[in-house]
Amino acid sequence: MKHLNLILTSLILSLTVISCKKEKTEISETKPEKDSLIANQTPEIHKEMYGVYYGFFSPDYSINDGEYDEEDMVKKISFKINKITKDSVYGQSVLNGNQRLFRGILNENTNSFILDEPGDDKTDGRFDVKIKGDSLVGIWTAFDQTAVRIKKKGLKLVKKEFVYNPNFMLDKDTDVVDWTSHKMKKMSFGKDENGNDQGTYETDQQRYATNAIFAINASKQKLTEKDLKNLPKLDMEIIKNAIFARHGYSFKKETFRQFFNQSDWYVPVSNNVDAELSPLEKENAALLNRFIKYAEDHYDTFGR
Repeated sequence: MKHLNLILTSLILSLTVISCKKEKTEISETKPEKDSLIANQTPEIHKEMYGVYYGFFSPDYSINDGEYDEEDMVKKISFKINKITKDSVYGQSVLNGNQRLFRGILNENTNSFILDEPGDDKTDGRFDVKIKGDSLVGIWTAFDQTAVRIKKKGLKLVKKEFVYNPNFMLDKDTDVVDWTSHKMKKMSFGKDENGNDQGTYETDQQRYATNAIFAINASKQKLTEKDLKNLPKLDMEIIKNAIFARHGYSFKKETFRQFFNQSDWYVPVSNNVDAELSPLEKENAALLNRFIKYAEDHYDTFGR
C-alpha cells in the first residue's frame, strides 16, 4: 500500500512539473508576439505640422475661366492634419458645414503634400499644398472637371488653435447687417406741391441685428422669456448660433458664416458639436428655438 501511495505521489509531481513547463512555454511564446506588434507600429513624424490651418479657399482668376459671385471669393476652409507617417498623411477638411477626410503623402524635402479626398462625391478633389512656417498654401483641383463650376481653387491658410471658451463674444466691430437676406419694399416718392402722388419705387432692404448680440451670452447666462420677448429674429439666431460657434461648428448657412468669420476666435473644426454642448447651452438653445419660430425681423436699407 505504501508502495502504491509513493507511485501516485510521484505521478502527481511529474504532472505538476510538466504543467508548469507548458505554462511557461506558452507565456514565452506569446510575449514576443506582443513585442512584435509594438515594434511594427508605424512611427509618426513631423508632429509640429499637426493642427488646424484656416483661411481663404477661393477661385483664382489666373486658373479658372468663368464668372464668380462674391460668395465664391470669401469662402473659408479649415484644413486639419491629424497624423503623418513615412508613407501616409491623414486629415480632414471642413467647408460650409461639409466635412471630408483626405489621405496622401508628404515630401519631406519640400514640406509639400499631395492629399486626396475619398472621391465618392462629385465635389471631391486633390490638394497640392505646401507648409511655410505657420502658413499652408496651394491648390485644390476637382477630380471630375465636368461636375463642378469651379475646377481649381487656391488655399491661403494660417495655423490656428481651436479653443472652446464660453466667454467668447462677437467682436464689437462686427457688421450687423445680414447681406445674404433681403427683400424688396415698395416706397412712395411722396406728393408734389399740388398734393398729387408722384408714384412709387422699390428698394432692396436687408435685415439687421441689434446690440443685443454683443451683450447676451447663451453659454454663460441662463436666459428667460423676459430676455428674449422683444428681440428681433436675427438677434436670437445669432445668440443661439454663437453657442455652436464657440464649439467650432462649421455653418452651412452663409448668414452665420458671415457673422462669425468676423471674429478671430472662430475656428470651424466640425459639422456636429451637439455632444459638446453644456446642459445650460442646451437649455438656452431650446428656449431660443421656441422664440425664433414666431419672431419677426427688422429690415432697413443699407449702402455698402
